[in-house]
This record gives sequence, C-alpha cells and structure tokens, in this order.
Amino acid sequence: MRPEDELAMKVAKEIVIKFIEVGKVSVSSFDEVFRQVYASVRDSLADSSPRTKPRSPS
Repeated sequence: MRPEDELAMKVAKEIVIKFIEVGKVSVSSFDEVFRQVYASVRDSLADSSPRTKPRSPS
C-alpha cells in the first residue's frame, strides 16, 4: 500500500468514527459511508499533491 493510500485510509477512518460518535452515521451504514469518505479523501490528496514539472532539455 502506498503511503498516500495509507494516509487516506487513516483520515477516512477518523472522519467516519467521528460521524458515528455524533450520530450522523449509524454503525450499520459504516461500509457505504466509509467508501464514500475514503474516495473523497483520496481524491483530495491527489488534487493537492505537488506536481513535478517536466525537465527541459539542457
């Protein structure tokens, strides 16, 4: 697993756990909600990662 994927997994888990604690998500819907949150976090990380510029020929 890539470090970015592991980070996304940990962040998504914390978010969903917090949603369960405050009553916004039920334990029975964890799987569906986790997948959605994980995809959002992963996409956000991908969008915010620095992009390298192609090297110009010297």
